[in-house]
Order: sequence, then structure tokens, then C-alpha cells
Amino acid sequence: MEFNPPITREKLAKMIDHTQLNPSAEYKKIEKLCEEALKYGFHSVCVNPCHVSRCAKLLKDSEIKIDCAVGFPLGATTAEVKAFETRNAIENGAHEIDMVINIGTLRSRDYKLVKRDIEGVVKAAQGRVVKVIIESGFLTDEEIVKACELAKEAGADFVKTSTGFGPKGALPSHVKLMRKTVGKDMGVKAAGGIRDFRSALRLIEAGANRLGTSASISIIEGMER
Repeated sequence: MEFNPPITREKLAKMIDHTQLNPSAEYKKIEKLCEEALKYGFHSVCVNPCHVSRCAKLLKDSEIKIDCAVGFPLGATTAEVKAFETRNAIENGAHEIDMVINIGTLRSRDYKLVKRDIEGVVKAAQGRVVKVIIESGFLTDEEIVKACELAKEAGADFVKTSTGFGPKGALPSHVKLMRKTVGKDMGVKAAGGIRDFRSALRLIEAGANRLGTSASISIIEGMER
């Protein structure tokens, strides 16, 4: 029986943040990332702060957004540092910010500090999209729910499963729990270990409306196999 995907190739591409966060990535890899984003029509390129200005030049006058990782990948810098990183990223051309929460602070139940951490980035982003990486692989279900609640209270636009550097990556069960917690008015981004179309589809069916992956082309081309 022929498989009919529930979404089009174009719609799926617009759900993808095409990602290159490897600390050893050379300029040529960043240039290739931008070329691929233009060719396939991905929503954005997601890069480390040092590459934002280069991407801004390469993607000038295009519809491709530039997504910058902040407090990445550990989330263990101070709130002030994350806010500064955010302002700097925006000055260099970033349209969206993916920030990592302070995971140990959350697990210590210092919720006031976790919320302040997120609020600082939201304020520094000046209306740009902020996605809060909760690194769900480190958390219990109860902690996942609390992290999502704090992100929502702090005014973030998305919650995101993981950095891709932590344990487990994106799990449909975590995405489903995150979607249930934040409701319909907030985004859920799945990231970490998404390598093929079937995996991407399971995460979308669980409630993700954005995907972060370096295997974007394999996912798109996998729709036709």
C-alpha cells in the first residue's frame, strides 16, 4: 500500500531549523549549511554565536531565519551572561534564540532563579522568538512539566527537548508531555537524534511543530522513499 504523508515537503521544510552546532565546524560547513537552507527552504539555520554574522551575510535578503544557541550546551552560565549573549546575537543578525536552562538549578527546585534566567533572555530578545531547551533526558516527568510551566510563565515562545549533546535526545513521550503542559498557544521543538523522516513524523504526531536537526536533507528526501 502506498504511503501518503500527512504533510507536504514544503510544509515539513518550514518546520525545520537546519542545524550545525559542532564546535569544530569550519567556515565552509557554515556556508554549506546556508546553501542547503536556501535550496530546500528550511525555516532557519541554527548555529553557535560566533557564526551568526557570517550567516547574516550569506542569507541576506532571503526568508531564512538565523537561530542562535545561547548558554549552549550546558546552560550553566549565569542569567546575566545569557542575556548578554542574546543581545550580542541579535546585534549580529539573529532572528531567534535557543537558550539552555540551568538544569542543576531546576533539579534543585530553585524555580525563582530558573524563571529569572529565562525572563532575562526573553527581555534581551526584544520580541524575537525564544526557545527554551530543557534537556529533557536529564529530567523526570515532573521536572519536565515544571520546566515547561516556568518557560511559559517567563514569556518564552517555545520549549525544546534537548541540545543534542545530552542524553536520550528527542523522545515522542517527552514531546507529548511537553505539548500537554504548554497547550496550543506555545511551540514545542523536538531536537536531538532526529535522523530520518519516520522519526520526524513520530515527533510531529506527538505534538512538535518545529524540528532541530543536522539531518534535514535526509528527512526531506525520506518523504519520497
